[in-house]
Amino acid sequence: MSTLFIADLHLDDARPGITTLFEQFLASDEARSASAFYILGDLVEAWIGDDDDAGLPDRIANATRALRDAGVPVYFMAGNRDFLLGETFAARAGMTLLEDGTVHDIEGTRTLLMHGDVLCTDDVEYQTVRAQVRTEAWKAQVLSMPLAARRAFAAQARSDSKSRTGRIDETIMDVNQNAVESAMRDAGVRRLVHGHTHRPAVHDFTLDGDAAQRIVLGDWYDHGSVLAIDGDRIELRGLSAG
Repeated sequence: MSTLFIADLHLDDARPGITTLFEQFLASDEARSASAFYILGDLVEAWIGDDDDAGLPDRIANATRALRDAGVPVYFMAGNRDFLLGETFAARAGMTLLEDGTVHDIEGTRTLLMHGDVLCTDDVEYQTVRAQVRTEAWKAQVLSMPLAARRAFAAQARSDSKSRTGRIDETIMDVNQNAVESAMRDAGVRRLVHGHTHRPAVHDFTLDGDAAQRIVLGDWYDHGSVLAIDGDRIELRGLSAG
């Protein structure tokens, strides 16, 4: 049985085919036979609160709970688009919430699990905003707004993010290798799995004289992407509907 990882789905009503692909994959024999299933952030384009009465959260909860009910533990780690997702929805969806920077034993290897945005330390502007919006006071203020106001706020935030992404150097938005090595060293691991950057790859390098590995998950904009780890086998591949 494999351990499966996905991230950066950015599910949104504007791309219904990707939501369908997500549902199909979680209902597949591969997912139902997995030893564990991890979602490492940015499951949706924007999460406005566990009380969202739109149809998409229901579809997500139905898919993840069905997988959990099939006997597969489902873990969720928040990203920069869904850090308002809380215990109420997690319980409804049958998911176990993980803190960013959790270490789990994955197929016999201690592995550091992260969304990945905190590793992009060269993007100072982003890290400043990230620190502000992750405070409990900021989250409470946003969640106290009416749903309609939160939807408008999220739409504006997405527009601002898209505009910013188009005008800054892409290399600034990638992870910083020193930050990667520091995080792995502090966690006492030699393997890291993360998303966020939308640059799927397996990076092998040396950390303090030992072989180390950083695996970056792919996004789900045009097609799906999954990482499967089965013992020593590591497979990072795309998914298509069918």
